[in-house]
Amino acid sequence: MPELPAPSVPQATAPVHEPRREDCPWCGSGRLRNRLRTGDLRQYKPGNFTVDDCRDCGHTFQNPRLTAEGLVHYHRTVRGAPRDSTADALVALRGSRQRHRSAARAMRGFGEPESWLDVGTGHALFPATAREFFPYTSFDGLDVTPSVVRAVSAERVEEAHLGRLSDPRISGPLRARYDVVSMLHHLEGAPDPRAELHAALRVLRPGGHLLIETLDPRSVFAALLGRWWLPYDQPRHLHLLPPRNLRAELETTGCTVLTLDHRPTHIPHDLSGATSLALSHALPAPDTPWRAIPPPPFQRHAREALLRAGLPLVGMAALADHLLAPVARRTRLANTYRLIAQKAL
Repeated sequence: MPELPAPSVPQATAPVHEPRREDCPWCGSGRLRNRLRTGDLRQYKPGNFTVDDCRDCGHTFQNPRLTAEGLVHYHRTVRGAPRDSTADALVALRGSRQRHRSAARAMRGFGEPESWLDVGTGHALFPATAREFFPYTSFDGLDVTPSVVRAVSAERVEEAHLGRLSDPRISGPLRARYDVVSMLHHLEGAPDPRAELHAALRVLRPGGHLLIETLDPRSVFAALLGRWWLPYDQPRHLHLLPPRNLRAELETTGCTVLTLDHRPTHIPHDLSGATSLALSHALPAPDTPWRAIPPPPFQRHAREALLRAGLPLVGMAALADHLLAPVARRTRLANTYRLIAQKAL
């Protein structure tokens, strides 16, 4: 996404938040409990954010939720704003070429689709990779950012749709058009994941397949690491869906869940991500465009030197992540899962 000039950033978060909910947005239960309160640990933008979960269904969500304007503010890149480059690199593992190949390979057993829509496609790197396995498939992309339009020029997708799939102005003309709809790490950032799911089923043809990869809030790492668990990624992640909720929702619509598996999708970055975030926030605060008084030069230099000195510690945590990965992906330590469902004929 292109960099924007540093805006006048509000010091209070109220203008960018909706009213707080007293019930679960998934099942309606009023039995909520707080999971964590945190700031923006990766981009250092001002604000405090709360994540609650439902004691009945386990749905985990930001509460109060960001407004549409708040989402734009916290997603955009601001010139001069600091970034945690190590944490950013670990987050980027979710969209690595290796993981895209794994997701595309998982669909090979269901035949060659004629048409495929990738929702939340960004720069359409997944369709470009999936084309290696499905050279005769027509790939389209949908995203809320203009990057999907540029992906057409780059010939990664044939058609670009700008907006949210749950918008009837988008899903209406696409009704029953696609054999496959993919949502890779899309639902966690959607304001209404249930609406996105139902819209995906509307644009699928009867017998078509829905491919989803998303984060699992039941991961033991989430409980152990708390606010330092990288997948929480506040305030950009609005909802984390337990697998049983997603399965039940699709089955109530008549879909058949063909695959629900953690093993191929677990991302070994829990300990290294927590180490990187905790190290960064234990050091002197970085300079930001919204600080009234910038830190003195010696403080900036000390922070940079200490961050470099801490890289071996992050590396050791990354090694531990990879050593644990064979066990993690087969247990409740797993942080991500893949679901493939077929729409009723």
